[in-house]
Amino acid sequence: MTSSRLQTSLCGIALRNPVLAASGTFGYGLEFAHLVDLNALGGIVTKGLSREPMAGNPAPRLWEATAGMINSVGLQNVGVREFVEQKLPKLAVFQVPVFANVFGYCGEDYLEVIRILESHPGLAGYELNVSCPNTRHGGIYFSSDPQLLAELVQGVRAIAKRPFIVKLSPNVARIEPLAKAAEEAGADAISLVNTFVSLAIDARTRQPRIGAGFGGLSGSAIKPIALRMVYEAAKAVKIPVVGLGGIASGEDATEFLIAGAQAVQVGTANFWNPQAPVKIAHELDEFLRDEKIGNVRELIGTLQFRR
Repeated sequence: MTSSRLQTSLCGIALRNPVLAASGTFGYGLEFAHLVDLNALGGIVTKGLSREPMAGNPAPRLWEATAGMINSVGLQNVGVREFVEQKLPKLAVFQVPVFANVFGYCGEDYLEVIRILESHPGLAGYELNVSCPNTRHGGIYFSSDPQLLAELVQGVRAIAKRPFIVKLSPNVARIEPLAKAAEEAGADAISLVNTFVSLAIDARTRQPRIGAGFGGLSGSAIKPIALRMVYEAAKAVKIPVVGLGGIASGEDATEFLIAGAQAVQVGTANFWNPQAPVKIAHELDEFLRDEKIGNVRELIGTLQFRR
Protein backbone atom coordinates (compact mmCIF):
# COMPACT_ATOMS: atom_id res chain seq x y z
CA MET A 1 0.00 0.00 0.00
CA THR A 2 1.05 3.63 -0.51
CA SER A 3 1.11 6.06 2.41
CA SER A 4 3.57 8.84 3.16
CA ARG A 5 3.82 7.45 6.69
CA LEU A 6 5.11 4.12 5.34
CA GLN A 7 7.50 5.34 2.65
CA THR A 8 11.08 4.39 3.40
CA SER A 9 14.18 2.96 1.76
CA LEU A 10 16.53 0.01 2.09
CA CYS A 11 20.11 0.10 0.80
CA GLY A 12 19.19 3.17 -1.24
CA ILE A 13 16.17 1.43 -2.79
CA ALA A 14 12.87 3.30 -2.37
CA LEU A 15 10.12 1.20 -0.75
CA ARG A 16 6.39 2.01 -0.66
CA ASN A 17 6.37 0.42 2.75
CA PRO A 18 8.83 -1.59 4.85
CA VAL A 19 6.95 -4.93 4.55
CA LEU A 20 8.47 -7.45 2.12
CA ALA A 21 7.41 -10.98 1.22
CA ALA A 22 10.04 -13.41 2.51
CA SER A 23 11.96 -15.91 0.40
CA GLY A 24 10.56 -19.41 0.14
CA THR A 25 7.04 -18.32 1.10
CA PHE A 26 5.99 -16.31 -1.95
CA GLY A 27 7.30 -18.34 -4.88
CA TYR A 28 8.85 -16.08 -7.50
CA GLY A 29 6.10 -13.54 -6.89
CA LEU A 30 4.29 -14.37 -10.12
CA GLU A 31 2.33 -17.22 -8.56
CA PHE A 32 0.60 -14.73 -6.24
CA ALA A 33 -0.20 -12.03 -8.80
CA HIS A 34 -3.84 -13.18 -9.12
CA LEU A 35 -4.29 -13.14 -5.35
CA VAL A 36 -2.38 -10.04 -4.27
CA ASP A 37 -1.68 -6.60 -5.71
CA LEU A 38 2.07 -7.05 -6.00
CA ASN A 39 2.52 -3.30 -6.44
CA ALA A 40 1.17 -2.83 -2.90
CA LEU A 41 4.10 -4.76 -1.40
CA GLY A 42 7.22 -3.15 -0.05
CA GLY A 43 9.22 -5.75 -1.97
CA ILE A 44 9.49 -9.39 -2.94
CA VAL A 45 12.32 -11.76 -2.07
CA THR A 46 12.23 -14.65 -4.50
CA LYS A 47 12.47 -18.34 -3.77
CA GLY A 48 16.16 -19.27 -3.44
CA LEU A 49 18.07 -19.68 -6.71
CA SER A 50 20.88 -22.15 -7.34
CA ARG A 51 23.24 -22.79 -10.27
CA GLU A 52 21.18 -25.77 -11.44
CA PRO A 53 17.53 -26.74 -10.89
CA MET A 54 16.80 -28.64 -7.68
CA ALA A 55 13.95 -31.05 -7.00
CA GLY A 56 13.95 -30.52 -3.24
CA ASN A 57 13.34 -32.91 -0.35
CA PRO A 58 10.95 -35.87 -0.09
CA ALA A 59 7.42 -35.38 1.26
CA PRO A 60 6.03 -34.60 3.74
CA ARG A 61 7.63 -31.17 3.58
CA LEU A 62 5.42 -29.23 5.98
CA TRP A 63 4.10 -29.87 9.47
CA GLU A 64 1.88 -27.50 11.41
CA ALA A 65 3.45 -27.24 14.84
CA THR A 66 2.07 -25.52 17.92
CA ALA A 67 2.14 -21.78 17.16
CA GLY A 68 4.19 -22.30 14.05
CA MET A 69 5.25 -24.48 11.16
CA ILE A 70 8.10 -26.87 10.41
CA ASN A 71 9.25 -27.12 6.82
CA SER A 72 11.91 -28.92 4.85
CA VAL A 73 11.22 -28.08 1.22
CA GLY A 74 14.88 -28.54 0.35
CA LEU A 75 15.32 -25.33 -1.64
CA GLN A 76 13.45 -26.65 -4.66
CA ASN A 77 13.86 -24.18 -7.54
CA VAL A 78 14.04 -23.85 -11.32
CA GLY A 79 17.68 -22.77 -11.35
CA VAL A 80 19.06 -19.34 -12.10
CA ARG A 81 19.07 -19.67 -15.89
CA GLU A 82 15.40 -20.51 -16.18
CA PHE A 83 14.62 -17.75 -13.68
CA VAL A 84 16.26 -15.05 -15.78
CA GLU A 85 14.77 -16.41 -18.99
CA GLN A 86 11.21 -17.21 -17.86
CA LYS A 87 10.44 -15.51 -14.54
CA LEU A 88 12.36 -12.24 -14.41
CA PRO A 89 10.94 -10.73 -17.65
CA LYS A 90 7.39 -11.31 -16.39
CA LEU A 91 8.17 -9.59 -13.10
CA ALA A 92 9.17 -6.45 -15.01
CA VAL A 93 5.53 -5.42 -15.48
CA PHE A 94 5.16 -4.87 -11.73
CA GLN A 95 6.35 -1.75 -9.92
CA VAL A 96 7.78 -3.54 -6.90
CA PRO A 97 11.43 -4.03 -5.89
CA VAL A 98 12.48 -7.65 -6.40
CA PHE A 99 15.40 -9.18 -4.49
CA ALA A 100 16.74 -12.51 -5.75
CA ASN A 101 17.55 -14.94 -2.97
CA VAL A 102 20.75 -16.83 -3.77
CA PHE A 103 22.23 -19.96 -2.22
CA GLY A 104 24.97 -22.48 -2.88
CA TYR A 105 27.03 -25.28 -1.38
CA CYS A 106 30.38 -23.60 -1.93
CA GLY A 107 31.52 -20.07 -2.62
CA GLU A 108 31.74 -20.54 -6.37
CA ASP A 109 28.07 -21.58 -6.48
CA TYR A 110 27.03 -18.20 -5.11
CA LEU A 111 29.39 -16.32 -7.40
CA GLU A 112 28.16 -18.08 -10.53
CA VAL A 113 24.51 -17.34 -9.71
CA ILE A 114 25.37 -13.68 -9.02
CA ARG A 115 27.32 -13.43 -12.30
CA ILE A 116 24.30 -14.62 -14.26
CA LEU A 117 21.89 -12.33 -12.43
CA GLU A 118 24.20 -9.33 -12.86
CA SER A 119 23.87 -9.59 -16.65
CA HIS A 120 20.07 -9.21 -16.58
CA PRO A 121 17.97 -6.14 -15.73
CA GLY A 122 14.98 -6.07 -13.42
CA LEU A 123 16.34 -6.77 -9.95
CA ALA A 124 16.71 -4.33 -7.07
CA GLY A 125 19.27 -6.48 -5.29
CA TYR A 126 20.10 -9.86 -3.79
CA GLU A 127 19.70 -11.76 -0.55
CA LEU A 128 22.37 -14.34 0.21
CA ASN A 129 21.07 -17.37 2.10
CA VAL A 130 24.20 -18.43 3.97
CA SER A 131 22.51 -21.23 5.91
CA CYS A 132 23.60 -23.94 3.47
CA PRO A 133 26.41 -26.44 4.19
CA ASN A 134 29.73 -25.52 2.66
CA THR A 135 30.65 -28.95 1.29
CA ARG A 136 34.24 -27.94 0.58
CA HIS A 137 34.84 -27.28 4.26
CA GLY A 138 33.60 -30.46 5.90
CA GLY A 139 29.95 -29.49 6.06
CA ILE A 140 30.52 -26.29 8.05
CA TYR A 141 27.80 -23.70 7.53
CA PHE A 142 28.81 -20.27 6.26
CA SER A 143 26.32 -18.89 8.76
CA SER A 144 28.18 -20.25 11.79
CA ASP A 145 31.79 -19.42 10.84
CA PRO A 146 32.64 -15.68 10.68
CA GLN A 147 35.77 -16.25 8.59
CA LEU A 148 33.99 -18.39 5.97
CA LEU A 149 31.12 -15.91 5.91
CA ALA A 150 33.51 -13.00 5.39
CA GLU A 151 35.24 -14.78 2.52
CA LEU A 152 31.93 -15.45 0.81
CA VAL A 153 30.69 -11.88 1.24
CA GLN A 154 33.99 -10.47 -0.04
CA GLY A 155 33.72 -12.64 -3.13
CA VAL A 156 30.19 -11.48 -3.85
CA ARG A 157 31.08 -7.85 -3.15
CA ALA A 158 33.79 -8.02 -5.79
CA ILE A 159 31.32 -8.84 -8.57
CA ALA A 160 27.92 -7.54 -7.43
CA LYS A 161 27.02 -4.04 -8.57
CA ARG A 162 23.60 -4.26 -6.97
CA PRO A 163 23.18 -4.06 -3.18
CA PHE A 164 22.90 -7.33 -1.32
CA ILE A 165 21.52 -8.52 2.00
CA VAL A 166 23.06 -11.41 3.93
CA LYS A 167 20.43 -13.65 5.56
CA LEU A 168 21.76 -15.01 8.84
CA SER A 169 20.84 -18.18 10.68
CA PRO A 170 19.63 -18.16 14.29
CA ASN A 171 21.27 -21.54 14.92
CA VAL A 172 24.39 -20.00 16.46
CA ALA A 173 25.58 -19.22 19.98
CA ARG A 174 25.88 -15.47 19.34
CA ILE A 175 24.65 -13.48 16.35
CA GLU A 176 26.91 -10.44 16.76
CA PRO A 177 30.15 -11.97 15.36
CA LEU A 178 28.34 -13.10 12.22
CA ALA A 179 26.59 -9.76 11.76
CA LYS A 180 29.88 -7.90 12.14
CA ALA A 181 31.68 -10.27 9.76
CA ALA A 182 29.06 -9.65 7.08
CA GLU A 183 29.24 -5.89 7.56
CA GLU A 184 33.03 -5.69 7.53
CA ALA A 185 33.25 -7.87 4.42
CA GLY A 186 31.01 -5.52 2.44
CA ALA A 187 27.36 -6.54 2.89
CA ASP A 188 24.88 -3.72 2.35
CA ALA A 189 22.43 -5.12 4.92
CA ILE A 190 21.66 -8.25 6.91
CA SER A 191 18.37 -10.08 7.42
CA LEU A 192 17.44 -12.36 10.30
CA VAL A 193 16.28 -14.74 11.45
CA ASN A 194 16.06 -17.80 9.27
CA THR A 195 14.31 -20.89 10.69
CA PHE A 196 15.36 -22.86 13.77
CA VAL A 197 16.46 -26.47 13.25
CA SER A 198 13.72 -28.64 14.74
CA LEU A 199 12.23 -32.12 14.93
CA ALA A 200 8.60 -33.30 15.03
CA ILE A 201 7.87 -36.98 15.82
CA ASP A 202 4.84 -39.15 15.15
CA ALA A 203 4.55 -41.12 18.40
CA ARG A 204 2.59 -43.95 16.76
CA THR A 205 4.92 -44.62 13.84
CA ARG A 206 7.99 -43.47 15.81
CA GLN A 207 9.14 -41.60 12.72
CA PRO A 208 9.76 -37.93 11.98
CA ARG A 209 6.79 -35.93 10.75
CA ILE A 210 9.02 -34.45 8.02
CA GLY A 211 10.28 -36.59 5.15
CA ALA A 212 13.83 -35.29 5.45
CA GLY A 213 13.85 -35.80 9.24
CA PHE A 214 14.74 -32.40 10.61
CA GLY A 215 13.06 -29.21 9.46
CA GLY A 216 13.02 -25.48 10.07
CA LEU A 217 10.66 -24.01 12.67
CA SER A 218 9.05 -20.68 11.79
CA GLY A 219 5.94 -18.72 12.76
CA SER A 220 4.81 -16.99 15.92
CA ALA A 221 6.60 -19.54 18.14
CA ILE A 222 9.97 -18.05 17.21
CA LYS A 223 9.07 -14.35 17.35
CA PRO A 224 10.42 -13.55 20.84
CA ILE A 225 13.78 -15.12 20.01
CA ALA A 226 13.88 -13.43 16.61
CA LEU A 227 13.20 -10.05 18.23
CA ARG A 228 16.05 -10.55 20.67
CA MET A 229 18.47 -11.48 17.90
CA VAL A 230 17.39 -8.58 15.68
CA TYR A 231 17.99 -6.21 18.59
CA GLU A 232 21.45 -7.69 19.24
CA ALA A 233 22.41 -7.55 15.56
CA ALA A 234 21.17 -3.98 15.12
CA LYS A 235 23.26 -2.89 18.10
CA ALA A 236 26.34 -4.59 16.64
CA VAL A 237 26.31 -3.12 13.11
CA LYS A 238 25.69 0.15 11.29
CA ILE A 239 24.26 -1.36 8.11
CA PRO A 240 20.48 -1.88 7.86
CA VAL A 241 18.87 -4.89 9.50
CA VAL A 242 15.79 -6.58 8.03
CA GLY A 243 13.78 -8.46 10.65
CA LEU A 244 11.71 -11.58 10.22
CA GLY A 245 10.38 -14.38 12.36
CA GLY A 246 6.72 -14.81 13.23
CA ILE A 247 5.40 -11.52 11.88
CA ALA A 248 1.65 -11.82 11.34
CA SER A 249 0.27 -8.39 12.24
CA GLY A 250 1.09 -4.72 12.04
CA GLU A 251 1.96 -4.71 15.72
CA ASP A 252 4.40 -7.59 15.16
CA ALA A 253 6.10 -5.55 12.45
CA THR A 254 6.18 -2.52 14.73
CA GLU A 255 7.98 -4.51 17.41
CA PHE A 256 10.74 -5.50 15.00
CA LEU A 257 11.19 -1.89 13.89
CA ILE A 258 11.41 -0.77 17.52
CA ALA A 259 14.04 -3.49 18.09
CA GLY A 260 16.17 -1.93 15.35
CA ALA A 261 15.02 -3.37 12.02
CA GLN A 262 14.67 -0.93 9.13
CA ALA A 263 12.33 -3.24 7.23
CA VAL A 264 10.63 -6.58 7.82
CA GLN A 265 9.81 -9.72 5.88
CA VAL A 266 6.65 -11.80 6.21
CA GLY A 267 6.97 -15.54 5.69
CA THR A 268 4.85 -18.18 7.38
CA ALA A 269 1.77 -15.92 7.47
CA ASN A 270 1.69 -16.09 3.66
CA PHE A 271 0.78 -19.77 3.85
CA TRP A 272 -2.62 -19.10 5.39
CA ASN A 273 -3.17 -15.62 3.92
CA PRO A 274 -1.33 -14.66 0.73
CA GLN A 275 -2.39 -11.05 1.32
CA ALA A 276 -0.68 -10.99 4.73
CA PRO A 277 2.09 -8.51 3.75
CA VAL A 278 -0.49 -6.00 2.45
CA LYS A 279 -2.65 -6.47 5.56
CA ILE A 280 0.35 -6.02 7.83
CA ALA A 281 1.42 -2.84 6.01
CA HIS A 282 -2.11 -1.46 6.40
CA GLU A 283 -2.15 -2.28 10.11
CA LEU A 284 1.29 -0.69 10.52
CA ASP A 285 0.00 2.47 8.87
CA GLU A 286 -2.98 2.53 11.24
CA PHE A 287 -0.62 2.20 14.20
CA LEU A 288 1.44 5.15 12.97
CA ARG A 289 -1.72 7.21 12.48
CA ASP A 290 -3.10 6.37 15.92
CA GLU A 291 0.23 7.10 17.61
CA LYS A 292 0.62 10.32 15.61
CA ILE A 293 3.94 9.19 14.12
CA GLY A 294 4.80 10.98 10.89
CA ASN A 295 6.93 8.29 9.29
CA VAL A 296 7.78 4.69 10.02
CA ARG A 297 11.50 5.52 10.25
CA GLU A 298 10.80 7.27 13.56
CA LEU A 299 10.15 3.87 15.15
CA ILE A 300 13.48 2.30 14.25
CA GLY A 301 15.67 1.38 17.23
CA THR A 302 13.52 3.08 19.87
CA LEU A 303 13.40 0.19 22.34
CA GLN A 304 13.81 1.40 25.94
CA PHE A 305 14.66 -1.03 28.72
CA ARG A 306 13.28 -0.38 32.17
CA ARG A 307 15.85 0.84 34.67
